[in-house]
Amino acid sequence: MQEQQERIIKINIEEEMKTAYIDYSMSVIVSRALPDVRDGLKPVHRRVLYGMSNELSLYSDKPYKKSARIVGEVLGKFHPHGDSSVYDAMVRMAQEWSLRYPLVDGQGNFGSIDGDSPAAMRYTEARMKKITDEVMADIEKETVDFTLNFDDTIYEPTVLPTKIPLLLLNGSSGIAVGMATNMPPHNLSDTIDAVNAYIDNPDIEISELIEKIKAPDFPTGGIIYGYEGVREAYETGRGRVVIRSKTDIEHTASGRECIVVTEIPYQVNKAEMIQKIAGMINDKKIEGISYINDESDRNGMRIVIILKHDAVASVVLNTLFKYTQLQSTFSVNNIALVDGRPRSLNLKELVKYFVRHRHDVIVRRTKYDLRKAEERAHILEGLLIAQDNIDEVIRIIRAAKNADEAKTNLIARFQFSDLQAQAIVDMRLRALTGLEHEKLQQEYDELRKMIAHYNELLGSESMQMQLIKDELVEMKERYGDKRRSEIVLTAEEFNPEDFYADEDVVITISHLGYIKRTPLTEYRTQSRGGVGSKGSATRD
Repeated sequence: MQEQQERIIKINIEEEMKTAYIDYSMSVIVSRALPDVRDGLKPVHRRVLYGMSNELSLYSDKPYKKSARIVGEVLGKFHPHGDSSVYDAMVRMAQEWSLRYPLVDGQGNFGSIDGDSPAAMRYTEARMKKITDEVMADIEKETVDFTLNFDDTIYEPTVLPTKIPLLLLNGSSGIAVGMATNMPPHNLSDTIDAVNAYIDNPDIEISELIEKIKAPDFPTGGIIYGYEGVREAYETGRGRVVIRSKTDIEHTASGRECIVVTEIPYQVNKAEMIQKIAGMINDKKIEGISYINDESDRNGMRIVIILKHDAVASVVLNTLFKYTQLQSTFSVNNIALVDGRPRSLNLKELVKYFVRHRHDVIVRRTKYDLRKAEERAHILEGLLIAQDNIDEVIRIIRAAKNADEAKTNLIARFQFSDLQAQAIVDMRLRALTGLEHEKLQQEYDELRKMIAHYNELLGSESMQMQLIKDELVEMKERYGDKRRSEIVLTAEEFNPEDFYADEDVVITISHLGYIKRTPLTEYRTQSRGGVGSKGSATRD
């Protein structure tokens, strides 16, 4: 009993609650809920992609593997949490309505925009998308830091060396403790133009960046209604973006008007939205609709809302925008981890931290390439000397009792390094032919050029920045596409003068003070037998 009492340590519960909760919240913030500003990924997504590329080699040109195999790999090596958390993260990376640029190429049932669940992981298969190969490019060249996994047996990357600004392209959302993040996706071509504009002029204003990147670009399309919230989000890191469905007004065979919806706001569940509208029609909360029908198929979305005879389409549509999810708001809150700490970021900061990361990757990659080139050149120097003195080299090797003695004697005779001597001892007989000598000399000359290039690159920051730009332009050419979300200004943001074309007109005033404006283009020369082009038909 005495022993047990000595093992009990008395502490203040208030202090313990405080420290325990702070530790927990920091753990959630740093290693679960928030994306890293550099590669735009949370730990679970990074681990899934690393598991797919490095451990299973599931690049875009390799055959698919079972999702259960991928999830098992990630769980066992890197992510000690539930299998559903890993599979759900992987599924979301494969859904075209969730990510603007999906990173996983899924085969099988990966859910739907109606909220259907994906098939179990034993039925689906996956591999990486082509664009994901660019996210993982050069990871083997010591471009990023690695850290030990949960049981200290394997190394995993702390960040990926991505060639594209993933955080801006795909956005992110997550709820941590005491903070949350909600970042919208963007168009690749626009984003790369903005990043390159920043590289050309690091003092660029946010307003100039906005000219390049314009507005978010959602995978489900839709119409961004109003620009004030977008501008605010880019300047401060917080703002509200209003998204409207894309609608057309058509007529049925019987002549009734109907509203056809072809695109809905981001993150809206189509089936739930239709159900709610139907409920409101039944409860008489929305007047003027006779019925609603979902005619979506593999060619695209099509929701048809057929109106009653006396209903006015524009009035019904505005009511739907007001009371249903045909219009929704995306609350932007740009919070990401910068150097391991959560920060609220504006557009320019998001671009800046990506460029900083990419610059770091390029410098580290060049150092690695330089080291490898120098190591190979060093061995080639030895092989070329050996080929020039081949008779003596053969005599020394034949006279030696074993390989170690041969190495020692070669080093003593020709001042080779240990590596060079080893390479000569390992040399095959075919290396003695004249053709091989020519090949070695050619390879050596190439390497000397590459070494000079790498040294020049490492010595010039402007060359490094130009290389980042060139690689980004290449990404834009390969993966760039058109915007999906249109931008429409709201009534308050319109200038009344914007509604009228800038053209020459004729103003006619009658005796009674009536006034008429006629575009000059409507006055035409009278053709033969014509009745005359009217100038006015109101008063004298």
